[in-house]
Amino acid sequence: MSQFGAQVHGKSDRASSGSGKTKSKLRDKRRSESGGYFAAARASGEFVVKKVRGRGGNVKDAMKKVSFANVLTKQGYKKTKITGVMESRDNRNFARLGIITKGAIINTELGRARVTNRPGQEGSINAMLVEG
Repeated sequence: MSQFGAQVHGKSDRASSGSGKTKSKLRDKRRSESGGYFAAARASGEFVVKKVRGRGGNVKDAMKKVSFANVLTKQGYKKTKITGVMESRDNRNFARLGIITKGAIINTELGRARVTNRPGQEGSINAMLVEG
C-alpha cells in the first residue's frame, strides 16, 4: 500500500529560533531516518510472510496474509481460524478491507478477540477474547 509513503523519523530539519522566524534547512534527510512502508496484514485463507531487512542487518517478518491467530482464553493460548475483521481503531475502512492491526477486533471460531501485537512487524497474530 504505497499511498501511505515512507515515513521519516528523527528531528525536524529546520532549526528553531526564539523569535518564530523560519530558518534555513540545516541538512538533508538521511537514509537511516527513513522508515518503511505500511505492512498490511490481511485476513485470508493462506499464510504469507515477507522478510524485511532492518537497520544493522536485522530481519523482521512482515505478515502479508494470515488465516490463524493465537487466542488467549482462560485455559491458555489456542490456535484458531480467523473468520473476519469486525472493526479497527486505526481506520474504519481497514475492517472492510480485512486489514488486521494492533487493537483490531477479529472474528474467530472461539468468538470475538482483540489483537494484542503488531502483525505487520512480528509475523504472527496474538489476541485475547473479548467478553460479550
